[in-house]
Amino acid sequence: MNRTMRRWVLTAATACAPLTALPAGAWAQATNTTANLIYYDAAGNETLDPAEPQNNSSLSHEALLAIYDTLIRMGADGVPGPGMVASWERNADLTDITLKLRPDVVFHDGAKLDAEAVKKNLERSAALGKRAGNTVQEAVGLITAIEVVDPLTVRLKLKAPSGQIEYWLGANPGMMLSPAAFNGDAMGNNIKPIGAGPYKLKSVDPNVRTITTRYDGYWGGTAGRPAGFEHHYVPDGRARLNALRSGQATIALIDPRQMTEAKGAGLAIQINQKNMLWDIYPNTSRAGLGDIRVRRAIMHAIDREALAEALGFGSAKPTQQLFAESSPYYVAELNNHYKYDPAMAKALLAEAGFKDGIDITQLLLNNSEYRQLAEALQAMLAESGIRIKFDVVDVSQFPLFFRQPPRGDILMARYGGRSDPVQTVFELVGTGGSYAPAGAVSPEIDKLITQLKGMAGTDPKRTPVMRDLAKVIVETVATIPVITRANVYAYRPGCIQNLQSYLPAGDDRFNDVTIAANCK
Repeated sequence: MNRTMRRWVLTAATACAPLTALPAGAWAQATNTTANLIYYDAAGNETLDPAEPQNNSSLSHEALLAIYDTLIRMGADGVPGPGMVASWERNADLTDITLKLRPDVVFHDGAKLDAEAVKKNLERSAALGKRAGNTVQEAVGLITAIEVVDPLTVRLKLKAPSGQIEYWLGANPGMMLSPAAFNGDAMGNNIKPIGAGPYKLKSVDPNVRTITTRYDGYWGGTAGRPAGFEHHYVPDGRARLNALRSGQATIALIDPRQMTEAKGAGLAIQINQKNMLWDIYPNTSRAGLGDIRVRRAIMHAIDREALAEALGFGSAKPTQQLFAESSPYYVAELNNHYKYDPAMAKALLAEAGFKDGIDITQLLLNNSEYRQLAEALQAMLAESGIRIKFDVVDVSQFPLFFRQPPRGDILMARYGGRSDPVQTVFELVGTGGSYAPAGAVSPEIDKLITQLKGMAGTDPKRTPVMRDLAKVIVETVATIPVITRANVYAYRPGCIQNLQSYLPAGDDRFNDVTIAANCK
């Protein structure tokens, strides 16, 4: 980034003072149960099948969680707790888990959730094999036997010790469909989206909108819930904000740069800090990117502080690691590992055999926020001889980066993590992970991930091992973090209640969000 552009970036940042996040539940009052909660989002659903690879992204979960609920419910803090499963037990060596189901869970078609329904769902997920998303594949790939102990008890026998299964059952693998919703290994739009969550499907237009109505038979009750929940996929931030201002939307996810405009229009702003970041995923099988000197050059070529100030507008921070400051796996000194140094970046490129610079193709997901950050990075990296060319695709087409043959040398995306932090690391940098199409850049990464997979989430030794892994990831530039990413929402003041920051995913959980009584 040249001096003129950097001055513009910093001026743009200071012109927009940070806005204060509203606390969850700040508008505790009576609720409007006759209106629909209409949400305009920057990500959508190609299908409503929890096993669909696109839905593996935790940025496509609002409608799924509303329709299906999960066996185990992840708390807002990321701790597994009771969901459709009332309780569970683990054996001493973590090779099985016994689930006790609630007796009052009924699917939207009237069928009861029992042990046989759980077994049928898990068997269906296993039959999908590699057609399913990574989270589903990992969960069912670990299960060697499914035992129906009694109508409300099911025991899962595991192939190896695992402390991850509780987390997985709190995400896509734990989203249960009615047994009548699918046949065999049918998937995608060949299944019927019939779950047991607080909202049942009314209509769906793939990658456009999902419209649901309140389910009066929901085991968790209906008190205070809106009449329905509508999820609209609108990739353009301007269109999302306009929909809110015109009354088409009740709430919208907005671009951070729109906060001042939204506040000026009389709207409330809520910033939900997340275990989420903007990250650049390298395909290290591509020319140059397999060389650690090239990846380190990219790290030195990024002025993260300028990007956070200019494009975060008070909602973002520079980062060089995968976990947020609030995480026990955060290592403070890692954020100073690679100083912004274009001269060092050029020297590393020359050392790697690219004295005239390097050309890299980025798979660019086409919405306003992605493009804004991508264009800023493109200009910044060019100063160090790293020339980025865009291959533009719809946001829903991000799996093109890891489907065979992979498309693009790099993919930049906002990553929201997974319910289990170990899976977050595996997905991004482990051999077999979706966002590491060429596998781990170091055997040490796979070794530490394997060690962590066999440790219970409550094991106090897990934290130091995770921190060791964080150090290896940064030192080897297994992935390229840029800045943190919060969810920034806008809505009419006082209208939205109980929209909490949901740390297990990039999306926040809308299941229990309510509309204030004086809002329509």
